[in-house]
Amino acid sequence: MAFQILLNIAIAFIWMLLKNNFTGVEFAIGYIVGLLLLFVLRRFLNFDFYFRRVIAVFKLIVLFIYKLILANIDVIKIVLSPKLNIKPGIIAVPTKLKTEWEVTLLSCLISLTPGTLSMNFSEDGKTIYVHAIHVPDKNEAIKEIHNSFEKAILEVTK
Repeated sequence: MAFQILLNIAIAFIWMLLKNNFTGVEFAIGYIVGLLLLFVLRRFLNFDFYFRRVIAVFKLIVLFIYKLILANIDVIKIVLSPKLNIKPGIIAVPTKLKTEWEVTLLSCLISLTPGTLSMNFSEDGKTIYVHAIHVPDKNEAIKEIHNSFEKAILEVTK
């Protein structure tokens, strides 16, 4: 993947040299031409197109911002309500993630979302213990983590 990024940047610089115009716009056009070239070459060479992962990272960032906004709204509702009608709980979230980096990223995303906190990992590192400020249904909370953050992380790393 790193080789493809460097190759794409080199193609963009070659494009600027051939056009004899050294502006950011020409670099962007050259970068897009390089993306198209790499996309076509992926069929003839044996490599995975790197821009798919870039898009997956962008989706993960957008998902996190969306979940962050929703969690902030939920916490504001809890704080501003006259009655404290919450059901806190600790849930064990089993994960399909394989590497320590992926599990750490998942636990960080969970902890950065208001109202939840990653407390501990199991001995094998396949389960994250999460404290949540409001857990009406533990299975639904686990399913929501699997379908959002874990799925997006798997898209980035596969």
